[in-house]
Amino acid sequence: MKKTFPVLAWLSIVVAVVCAFLIPCFATLRPLFLALLIANVALPFAIHKGYGKPALAVCRLLVGALFIFSSFTKGVDPLGTKYKMLDYLSVYGMTWLNDMALVLAVLMILAEFLVGICLITNVFPRLAVLGATLLMLFFTTTTLFDALYDLVPDCGCFGSAVKMSNWQTFYKNLVIDAVLIPLVLNNKQLKNRLTWRGQFVIGCVYALTFLGFEIYNYRHLPVVDFMNWKVGKQMNAGNDEPIRIYLKYRNKATGETQEYLSPDYPWNDSVWMSQWEFVEQRVEGGSDYLGFSALDEDGNDVTDMILNTGNLLMFTSHDLSKVTEKEWDKIRAVTETAESKDFTVVWAVADTPELVEQLRSRHGSLNEVYYGDALEIKTIVRFNPGLIWLDNGLVKGKWSAIDFPQGKKLNELFK
Repeated sequence: MKKTFPVLAWLSIVVAVVCAFLIPCFATLRPLFLALLIANVALPFAIHKGYGKPALAVCRLLVGALFIFSSFTKGVDPLGTKYKMLDYLSVYGMTWLNDMALVLAVLMILAEFLVGICLITNVFPRLAVLGATLLMLFFTTTTLFDALYDLVPDCGCFGSAVKMSNWQTFYKNLVIDAVLIPLVLNNKQLKNRLTWRGQFVIGCVYALTFLGFEIYNYRHLPVVDFMNWKVGKQMNAGNDEPIRIYLKYRNKATGETQEYLSPDYPWNDSVWMSQWEFVEQRVEGGSDYLGFSALDEDGNDVTDMILNTGNLLMFTSHDLSKVTEKEWDKIRAVTETAESKDFTVVWAVADTPELVEQLRSRHGSLNEVYYGDALEIKTIVRFNPGLIWLDNGLVKGKWSAIDFPQGKKLNELFK
């Protein structure tokens, strides 16, 4: 019977890989597919002695590659992971950690990357397997509750690069578990000939390099933009059909949820907005939803105007109260230069008209202000505040406040 173990070990790996490709076909609960995945997770416990060095190497590389891909898609957009972290802290009643959300997001992504790169390069392999085990215990449990109770609509496991339903995410984690468990059960076979000190130095280089990568993306926008409003995309193409956007909000005190047809919700009521929080949105109609709609101060939809104006600069902010004096100075410089070059300058904000009026009288840069949902504005430019250059719907440039063009560069850009 033991002679059949290597065959079953390789069969388990093949089943895991095949199931990974089948996941996109099953967006909801599929009992038979779930049973197959669970059986494949359980199989390594019975045949773990059948995993030879080649099979373990394949398992190590598969798990490592998945962790690296996951960490890259999140590390390229740490603010997006922070926003997702805030969703989880909210549903689990841990909002006292909200101020630490960005730090937690950065550290979690870093841990994923270190586990992945160490498995791929066989550096500290046993420690990497331990880290992967702890992460997968957490991820598998969390996504199971998401799948059962729909706590968070999208876990953000692969950032904005790959969107998955909650059940698909749980299926994905079971696939990873199936190839991770053989490494756990055969941990003693994982060795590296380098000294502990040599591996430690390599691990530190990995950590510092990827941490720098995360910080760069946080400050200067994602180096690879997986979001809808990426540079070079024509945003007003394929949107001729009527679109109905439904927004769901949750009462912070009672947990009651209400769904509204946008823009028919009290977005300009500061008291209501402080008592309710955005949960999710759904879209009916349309062939290519932009993920954004804007209203003027009278409640008129001005989205089409924004997308059909030549040389339009739109500052974005989901929280104007956090814009610093230094950033206001940059904003004024960009606004004055752009308007002198016949550019149209507007704002898309998620604040109340009252706050906008206060800041307008203080800074004088909020001339044409439109209002949108905070979540939608965050997907246009991640940084707060941000700037996007549109030319009849074509995205020609995006900047964080740190990179707002200044001086000679500003004049050359908008000539």
